[in-house]
Amino acid sequence: MRLFECGSLVPGCAWHTRADNDAEVIRRAIEHMRETHGETIIRENMVDNIKARIVDETKVA
Repeated sequence: MRLFECGSLVPGCAWHTRADNDAEVIRRAIEHMRETHGETIIRENMVDNIKARIVDETKVA
């Protein structure tokens, strides 16, 4: 499973998501950014920042 924790990008946010692949994690993260953090425009660098913070859950201690 792939894991993204929003707090690694937005300090203080406890939201996280898991999915079998990065594409689904990114889709969910972008939806969260729009709904929770009020992001109306998702720029390429935001997607790059999300991608950089996706980890393999089995490697998270």
